Amino acid sequence: MMIEVLKSKIHCVTVTEANLNYMGSITIDEDLMDAANLIAGEKVQVLDNNNGERFETYIIKGERGSGCICLNGAAARRVQVGDVIIIISYAMMDFEEAKQFKPRVLFPKEGNKL
Repeated sequence: MMIEVLKSKIHCVTVTEANLNYMGSITIDEDLMDAANLIAGEKVQVLDNNNGERFETYIIKGERGSGCICLNGAAARRVQVGDVIIIISYAMMDFEEAKQFKPRVLFPKEGNKL
């Protein structure tokens, strides 16, 4: 049996930009991506702690060390700059494998730094 489990989580980062005029996605600082075991193009769920929005999009690699968290395209309408969000990805795996799997969970500091 295959189940979907938490793979990666960036907990409570601050939105630094919202760019309505860009094709959809979320741009994430490459340092955060590496630390959270995320890759460009990966599907993620975004949860906005300020307004309760929950939506899915995909990742675009942002400038390393910039602290960038930018919602692009239609997703830019779901957040405000300064909102605190949670970024989550999931993975499908065998039930037994899932029992042993340890997700990567980050708690960034101020400025979205590690």
